[in-house]
Amino acid sequence: MSKIAIYPGTFDPITYGHIDVIKKALKLFDKIVVGVSDVSNKNYLFSSEERIEIVNKALFKDLKLNKKKIIVVSFSSLTTDLCKKYKSNIILRGLRAVSDFEYEFQLAGMNRKLNQNIETIFLMSDVENQIISSRFVKEIVKLNGNIKKFTTKSTIKSLKEKYE
Repeated sequence: MSKIAIYPGTFDPITYGHIDVIKKALKLFDKIVVGVSDVSNKNYLFSSEERIEIVNKALFKDLKLNKKKIIVVSFSSLTTDLCKKYKSNIILRGLRAVSDFEYEFQLAGMNRKLNQNIETIFLMSDVENQIISSRFVKEIVKLNGNIKKFTTKSTIKSLKEKYE
């Protein structure tokens, strides 16, 4: 039986921090479901469809990652429901800094309360990517800064087109 992990997030847009988590997870699991959240209480720069396209281009066009091991999907349900749909009991979460931990710890606890079979696994991105956040990337590109160190070529292109 293959081990499937769910990696939920907004990915608005995807960054090298997210990609680090995906690459590390590929070493641990047979398949990764990248769940692009479409919960309506967030103010997204990109639509759900655009974010899925951006993630797909970043992972498969820019980085040439294995399409057989990664699925990119949109979801507007609870993450635990997404786990059920893909027969997974693993939720992946990325940690950048200590400041992320309290929120992530609470989220893991809530998911565990919703489904006691769910385990949350925290993975840290590499040190050079721990400072990256989608919010900072959007702010830098909006102010015409260079974001080559933070995300892939196709993602940069999508961001620049959005702000033009």
